[in-house]
Amino acid sequence: MVIPSWKNQTTIMEFVLQGFSSIRQVNISLFMMFLVFYISTISGNILIVLLVLFNYHLHTPMYFFLVNLSFLEIWYTSNIVPRMLLIIIAEQKTISMAGCLTQFYFFGSLVATECLLLAVMSYDRYLAICQPLRYPILMTGLLCIKLAASSWLCCFLLTAIIMVLLSRLTFCGSNEIDHYFCDFTTLIHLSCTDTSLSEAIAFATSSAVTLVPLFLIAASYSCILTDILRIPSGTGQWKAFSTCSSHLTIVTMFYGTLIASYLVPSGNSSQLLRKGFSLLYTILTPMFNPIIYSLRNRDIHEALKRCFSKKPAFLQ
Repeated sequence: MVIPSWKNQTTIMEFVLQGFSSIRQVNISLFMMFLVFYISTISGNILIVLLVLFNYHLHTPMYFFLVNLSFLEIWYTSNIVPRMLLIIIAEQKTISMAGCLTQFYFFGSLVATECLLLAVMSYDRYLAICQPLRYPILMTGLLCIKLAASSWLCCFLLTAIIMVLLSRLTFCGSNEIDHYFCDFTTLIHLSCTDTSLSEAIAFATSSAVTLVPLFLIAASYSCILTDILRIPSGTGQWKAFSTCSSHLTIVTMFYGTLIASYLVPSGNSSQLLRKGFSLLYTILTPMFNPIIYSLRNRDIHEALKRCFSKKPAFLQ
């Protein structure tokens, strides 16, 4: 019987995340920059959640889904950035296999959930603009809860299947991951057993949770654009478009950076570029989400004014 060559190699129990640079001065600058981004992301999204929860006027389907998105962004960045900061400044680059698989599980689940939530939000905007009279009847509170819950549950279950397949692989040889977090592609490249089944299922599930929502978003906005162009006045067209412009901006940013990062050809020369694109959708997009939704949103502005105009009880 022929014994596979990997049988004679030591099985890997932990990985080494290489991060960005080995130059101390560069790492200090990166640490300060990413720390500011992380604090801004957490603060901005927490503010959005609190504003919606404590303002009755914001208890609408659109802001219910926005709270789900903001909560997701808090969890999403907290899964990646703290570990990345440790890699940069403390040089704690090792991560156990269990820790690596857990990080991948939450990363994959939350990315997929964001895709579905963005599709649900586009459907909400479609009903609000194209079916305004029937909107309160169609988009009920119970339907909102069902749409949000199914988005979370479906994606976490699908990613669990991929994680189970990854956990059954054998990793040997090099344990260095040329990235700042555990991604599916980087883990597959370190396996010394057959990964065809894992890759096929991962491709099918990732395509389903990214391309199908993208198609639904495109279909929703095609209908929205058609209805907006039928409005006779330019003021009316702008008012209708402004209700979905923030969501459309976020969809463009998220999908644009996500697709670009996976279109980068594999190879050592392009790995730095891949890391750069990954930073866009793991750090910058979650940070800009609350900014985009608050800059041109009159309801958020009014909620902020009411919040800061209230006097403390001891001053009244």
